[in-house]
Order: sequence, then structure tokens, then C-alpha cells
Amino acid sequence: MPDPEWMTSGAEIEAIVSGRHGDPFRVLGLHQQGKQWIVRAFVPGAMSLEVLTPDGKSLGQIARRHDAGFFEGPVKLKSRQVLNYLAANANGTWTVADAYLLGPVLGPMDDYYIGEGNHLRLYDKLGAHPLHHEGHDGVHFAVWAPNAARVSVVGDFNNWDGRRHVMRKRLNTGIWEIFVPGASAGQSYKYELLDAEGKLLPLKSDPFGFAAEMRPKTASKVARTNQFQWHDQAYLAERSKRDHRRQPVSTYEVHLGSWRRKDGVDFLSYDELADTLIPYVADMGYTHIELLPITEHPFDPSWGYQPTGLYAPTARFGDPAGFARFVDRAHKAGIGIILDWVPAHFPTDEHGLARFDGTALYEHEDPRQGYHPDWNTAIYNFGRREVLSFLLNNALFWLERYHLDGLRVDAVASMLYLDYSRKEGEWVPNIHGGRENLEAISFLQRMNHEAYGQNPGAMTIAEESTSFPGVSRPTSTGGLGFGFKWNMGFMHDTLEYMKREPIHRRHHHNELTFGLLYAFSENFVLPLSHDEVVHGKGSLLTKMPGDAWQKFANLRAYYAFMWGYPGKKLLFMGQEFAPWDEWSEARSLDWHLLDHAPHKGVQSLVRDLNRLYRSIPALHTRDCEAEGFEWLVADDAQNSVFAWARHSGEGTPSVAVVSNLTPVPRENYVLPLPAAGQWREILNTDAAVYGGSGMGNMGAILGHAEPSHGKPARAKVTLPPLATLFFVHEP
Repeated sequence: MPDPEWMTSGAEIEAIVSGRHGDPFRVLGLHQQGKQWIVRAFVPGAMSLEVLTPDGKSLGQIARRHDAGFFEGPVKLKSRQVLNYLAANANGTWTVADAYLLGPVLGPMDDYYIGEGNHLRLYDKLGAHPLHHEGHDGVHFAVWAPNAARVSVVGDFNNWDGRRHVMRKRLNTGIWEIFVPGASAGQSYKYELLDAEGKLLPLKSDPFGFAAEMRPKTASKVARTNQFQWHDQAYLAERSKRDHRRQPVSTYEVHLGSWRRKDGVDFLSYDELADTLIPYVADMGYTHIELLPITEHPFDPSWGYQPTGLYAPTARFGDPAGFARFVDRAHKAGIGIILDWVPAHFPTDEHGLARFDGTALYEHEDPRQGYHPDWNTAIYNFGRREVLSFLLNNALFWLERYHLDGLRVDAVASMLYLDYSRKEGEWVPNIHGGRENLEAISFLQRMNHEAYGQNPGAMTIAEESTSFPGVSRPTSTGGLGFGFKWNMGFMHDTLEYMKREPIHRRHHHNELTFGLLYAFSENFVLPLSHDEVVHGKGSLLTKMPGDAWQKFANLRAYYAFMWGYPGKKLLFMGQEFAPWDEWSEARSLDWHLLDHAPHKGVQSLVRDLNRLYRSIPALHTRDCEAEGFEWLVADDAQNSVFAWARHSGEGTPSVAVVSNLTPVPRENYVLPLPAAGQWREILNTDAAVYGGSGMGNMGAILGHAEPSHGKPARAKVTLPPLATLFFVHEP
């Protein structure tokens, strides 16, 4: 007697039970054939399988067609409905809610917006999302792998068996999805893929994974990120009205793993950091904390700059909810959080994005475009619509889901130029024969356009080390659209100058004046970053020449020079108290140094600099505009004296900044001034409270209406050795 038409062929059953069937939804589940309803299931370990209605009514058992656990048979139904199974073997019985009895979660509109690359909430669709679907609680998984022959989700919910939950492929987008009833938040998972030739690939963590296991483990973890309890509505409303160019922005750059350690060994959690780091930053007067990348990464010494989980806060310090509480606590204290974001490249760890579905999916196939020689990493294919969506949505994810205040975009220069760090013949020109990466430029413009358009009051900052034009100009005028750009020239030139013995500085005067020729060509942040205090470069203190007293005096003068200079401020953690040793990610900062007066003095100075910078409009309102700056003394190379005035342009008092960068005190120094009247001395880095000699001007100088150096007034001042002074005008 011939087999009924509904019976599955032996070859197809073998493909199901071996995990090599590319479309098990076509076979498994409930299917109507003619007037009959046929149900098929793959339940490894089951000896028998009974079909149940949702209310527990039995529809009878179905036949076991394969010893591995393949069952099929007819059931008496009038229409499609949700079913369950009761499985049994020698060890007992258990209920099975089968994914193949349930419909898809994604729909045609998702396909449409994903397909055109304009889905701006892709993180609500891809990744792992706990939800209630067709009567079941579970998790919906979705991943992009267009060239895979088969994709399964494996995890704690299915004994990591790649045969159990082979996913449904959406042909229009190359996205595979499945809803797994019974899966839940907190469970670990990965994707198991077969490439186009049927070869089994290394297990992959989820590109959209919202949480991850603690390294060295590499699985993703199911996590909810849409139910955080926020208390920062008033803060965000106020932030949305800010023009950051006209606001004080003083940033404390932090590596969370080494700012402070419990007992000098263990990481602090996000909550413990909220208890300690945030009050410290508030006390020091900073406006923002910039976090070295906290996106998940396998290798501690990479500092997070080689991320494998771009959507997951690293598990080193806790779970996603803990990170959200950290941000919420910062906002309660009035402090913004900026994330160091890495869209330029990614590591080639086998569990990550590299050759994700067996092909160069996120990266270029051609190593001249897809391999980064500096970092041994892969470069994103910015010309691929799906890759752009992945990165664009990631930027929006951090700004929107975690309420972050900004993104500092790492290694922008490496994105802009096709020949970056490459020799002749090692790169591919653009369609015009040039060296600019047109696709990356377009991506950055789109990212900035959406970041600012969707998140009023947020800001983006480019680490860009070349003279590429218009980095912080609007996209509407052809710029890249960043809010700010790191002023790498300032960092390089001023540090080179400060390293020199004071007797030689007269010959390099231009190293401190040259920067004003371009200081307003972009909206600049002045960075003294982690890059300057690692890899044998020494701390900022040890870069300074002279004996110990002179080193501290030089550093104090330099910090005040920077805080008086036009541009937003950034200082890497620890440098505010002048450590002797360079930074290492493997240990805590040298907090014990604060028991010593010179270090405590530098910390007090930085605190006072932040207070003045925030409270006096002239020091921040025109940070990015030439109208806010006026040279007073630019040409006194012989004495290594620099002086300028800062103006708010809003009728508030001006500030005069004077630096004497030799160890020679100068009395009765003639200082040109933009106006007559009293100028109160509001900062003197040589003050005894900071560890200086205590030389000064008795609290004020008097500007006489006597023209000098083209200015309408002048005063005689005392310039302490290796010191910077601030004077505020009091007419």
C-alpha cells in the first residue's frame, strides 16, 4: 500500500534530524494538505509524542518516523490553531511548546524599511527580544546572514543543539528569524550557521546582542533594554535646549576598569561606579564623563577599541540595567555621559562579525579595502546598505536606549581615506580616482544627521587627526556634521613645547601661537587624552622638564594655559592629580598620591579651573568663535610670555590670561589690556595652595588708559615663575 501523500520523504527527514534542512518551517509544524491537517515535530529524546490543544485536550499521538525524534501524523482539526505536545520517554514526560507551530514576528513593513536601509529602530527587530507571541512567552531571535545555507539559534534553552531551532529565512532581506517559546531573559545563546557550501562555521555571537557573557566566554545573553526605569526627564528636556558650542564642556575621560579597583584588584560594578565616580566628577567640576569604549570586547588591553559586541555594555561591570542606572545617576548629578564609539573597524575573532555567514558580509572581501594594517582588524564595508544600517542604528541605540549625551567617534581619519596607513598599490581609489572614502563620508554625514535630528541636545565628536575640511560643519553645507572635533594639533604642539627645557622655549614660540591660525576653523575640543600617557610616553608630569618643583609648576601652568585657551576641554583620568607613572589598564590609579601636597595642589587647581570655566561666560561662550579671542602678547619669544583676552560677546566681563613659561619671575611686566579699570586676579597657578611659591599681584592689577601694543590700556604685573594667571575685568 503506497504511503499517504502527506508523509515526509526519508531524505527530507534526514535533513531535518541532521540539522541541514534550509527551510524546516516548510516541513515542521501544522500544515493543511487537501482536507487533512498534518502535524510534524522534531523532539530529540522523545519516544512518543501526543498532540494537545491549548486547554490540554488530547488530539492523539502521532507516529515516530525517525529514532532521532521526528514525528508526524494527521490530527482532527477544523481550522488552524495553536497546539502543544506532550513528549515521553523512559524517564518521564514533558510539555513541548514548538516554535514551528508559531508564525513569524517580522512583517512586510519590516522587510520594506530594512530593505531600503531606512529602518531607524532596527534594534527593536534584530537581536533577541523577550515577548509574548501567539499565546506563549518566549524570545524572538533575528539575525542577518543572507548567504548562509542554514542558521540556527543555540543556547541554554535547547541544550545548544543546532538541530532544534533552525530559523526561518526572509528571502527579501536575508534575515533569519524564529520565536522560541520558553526562552527567557538571562539565557546565553549564539548562532550556528552553515555556509553556502554546507560547511559548519564557528558559533557566532549576536551582532545585535544586547548583553554578553563575561570574558573569556563569548556568548550573547538575552536582555531587555526597553524597560529601564529612568528619572532624567527634566535633565533631557533642559539638555534639548542647549547649544553646546556656547556652553561649558569640560570632560573627564575615563577607563572604567582602572579608575578605581576594589581592594586594588576587582572591577567596580556600574552601581559602585555610580556611587563613587559620579560624586568625584561632580566635585571636580567636570560637565561630562567620556567613557573609553564599554561595548563588549574580549581583550582587556585593547581598552575596548576592538569591540565584538557593539550593542552590549561590557559584562565586566554588570548588566545592561546597571549601565542604565549609571547614566541615570550621572544625569541626576547634572553630568553628561559620552561614549567612545568605534565604527571604523572590528576584530577578526571567530565568534564575531568576521566572515559572519562564510562570506565577507560586514567587511570588504578585498584586503586592500577590508583589512586594517595598523590594528590587524577588518574594516566595515560602508558601501553596503545593511552595514550602514547596523552602524547607524547602533549610534541611535546608545543615544536613545541609554540616554547618552554624545558619541566620540574613534579613528575618523582612518575612515575618511582609502590610503590610510597604506603604501602605493595597497589601496583601491574611489570612483573618481581619489583617495577619499566616499561611502564612509556618506555614512558619517547620515549618522550625524540622524543623531542630531532624533536626539536634541546630544552631540557627536570626531577624533580626526588630519586637515579634512568641514568635520564640524553642518551636512547641509557639505560638512561631515559632527558637533566637535578633537584638536590633535593643539595636543601635539603644546606638549612638544612643554617638554622642552625653558631655556630653549624661546626658539619654539610658534608652537604655542600657531594653533590660533586654525583654532576657529572647526568646533574644537582640546584633548589631553589617554593616548598621551601610555606605551612608554610617560605621564604628563614626567613629560615636564626640570626638578620636581619645576615639573609640577610646568604642569600647573600648562593646565591653566589650556583652560584659558579657546576650545572645550578634555583631561584623561588621573592626570588631574599628576601621577608619576604612566597609565595602565591593569591597575587602579595611584590615589595614594593625594596624601602628598604637590599632587593635592594640582587636583585643587583642576577643580578651580573647572569652576571658573563653568561660571565665567568669557571662558566658554565663544570657545568656537574668533570674536571671543584677542591676542594681547603673542610675540614675546624672548621671555616665553603669552597673553590673550577672552570675551563672551554678551556684555559680561572679559578675562585676561597670561602665561610665563620660564622659571624666571618677571616683575613690572607691561601687559597690554583691552580696557582700563581693575582686573581681579582670579587664578594664579603659583599660589601656595596649589604648591607654588605664592608670588602674585595682591589680588588685582589696575589697567591704565595708556595705549600699548595696539591696545587701549596697559598694566604692570608680576608674573610668577612657570605660571599662568587669569584676571577678570571689573570696570
